[in-house]
Amino acid sequence: MKYAKMTLCSEYKTGKIDERIYGSFIEHLGRAVYGGIYEPGHPAADKDGFRTDVSALIKELNVPLVRYPGGNFVSGYNWEDGIGPVNLRPRKLELAWGTTEPNTFGTDEFMKWCKAVGTEPMMAVNLGTRGPDEARNLLEYCNHPGGTYWSDLRKKNGVASPYGIKLWCLGNEMDGPWQMCHKEAAEYGRTALETAKLMKWTDPSIETVLCGSSSYSMKTFGEWETTSLDIAYDSVDYVSMHQYHSNNDNYLENFLAKGVETENFIKSVVSALDYVQGKRHSKKQINISFDEWNVWYHSNGAKFEKWSEAPHILEDVYNFADALVVGTMMNAIIRHADRVKIACLAQLVNVIAPIMTENGGKAWKQTIFYPFFFASNYARGYSLQAITETSKYDTRWYTDVPDVDTSAVLSEDGNELVIFAVNRDVKDSITLETKLLDFEGFKPVRHVALEGCDPEDINTADEEKVRPTEKTAGDVDGKILKTKLEPMSWNMIVLKK
Repeated sequence: MKYAKMTLCSEYKTGKIDERIYGSFIEHLGRAVYGGIYEPGHPAADKDGFRTDVSALIKELNVPLVRYPGGNFVSGYNWEDGIGPVNLRPRKLELAWGTTEPNTFGTDEFMKWCKAVGTEPMMAVNLGTRGPDEARNLLEYCNHPGGTYWSDLRKKNGVASPYGIKLWCLGNEMDGPWQMCHKEAAEYGRTALETAKLMKWTDPSIETVLCGSSSYSMKTFGEWETTSLDIAYDSVDYVSMHQYHSNNDNYLENFLAKGVETENFIKSVVSALDYVQGKRHSKKQINISFDEWNVWYHSNGAKFEKWSEAPHILEDVYNFADALVVGTMMNAIIRHADRVKIACLAQLVNVIAPIMTENGGKAWKQTIFYPFFFASNYARGYSLQAITETSKYDTRWYTDVPDVDTSAVLSEDGNELVIFAVNRDVKDSITLETKLLDFEGFKPVRHVALEGCDPEDINTADEEKVRPTEKTAGDVDGKILKTKLEPMSWNMIVLKK
């Protein structure tokens, strides 16, 4: 028998949600920058070449932070190539993705774009082909007021005031053999330590993110975190996680279960971080930057002309099932708000992204836009311990997969409760019974759902098959709220006092 019961109490808080968990990512990859956020000559482009139609959709997502410029790209990037007069910037071979980088968009353009869309930067430094010296020079260029070579060069390039970038990634996926100049754990730990040390001497106000292992399935996972973190502990503030889910074997029930892996991954990383803290007898707690996460598999194997500029690569066209998996990943991040303080949906435009564009044409919302949009705009406040009992199912890969996946958020003022629920069952509706222990006076005011779609349904520039449906909010009977969750559905239920 299918069932789902959840118990909520306003006093049982997991932690305050850091708004930075609703961050995203822009890399110099494919059409993320060129033809995505930046397309001079487009009918919707502003005077700086930023696509205002894309900016409007980004503003809807309410993204507080964007990671830049990579990704694999950053491990071969000379940041100096992207500053100064555009006509003097070099065109270079980009080895990470086999394309040509024109460098017409760089650090100053990115910072101007951040201001235009109302977000903050999360800057990554190259610890592949470069190291601590280039990293501290970039920081000096961005954050020092003036009177030095790099800060005065920023002024010469037209930016009088420092940017004040507070969050810095110490490289990217440095344990991955695909990474330019990838490193062993101890080797990376030493490089990260010295880089962070020099950067914090330059600007003590910044925070730094140590590269965790590239994925949960890497042989290096676990030992990489404990070894590199033990070395760099005193100079870093977060450790990164990256995870992408796929449905390459076309096994729907198994794909919908992938959020279980996200849950286990977070718990495993927390264990590694706490082990190092305990080993060092430290009072300092290291938290998680989940700075790449998404579904990614549709575009695998796509062909493009090598060394072309801004080719159509990694342009997953997302379906309805993908949106449900993204919803469960977002739930896991919310549930662990006590330790996951930063997260970046990778990426933002065109490249495995919630927003797609046509060069010279339209921009539109992919299916995965919606679960992220509603979480970003409504899940602000405190993550509650949503004690959930539900029927379960097994697949070839997973056992005891919850039929219903949940998270719950109480607003800072205590007057709004938001519940997110994904019904993974592909055939049956399930009634979620929520026991509200101490929410007297709270009434359901909204129920939004993604439901009633074929798993393969997609959105295009001309047709939006997957879009939210406004439903009639249920009633609270005593202390029990009953909500019908349709088969294969994502749901948001809002209650107000």
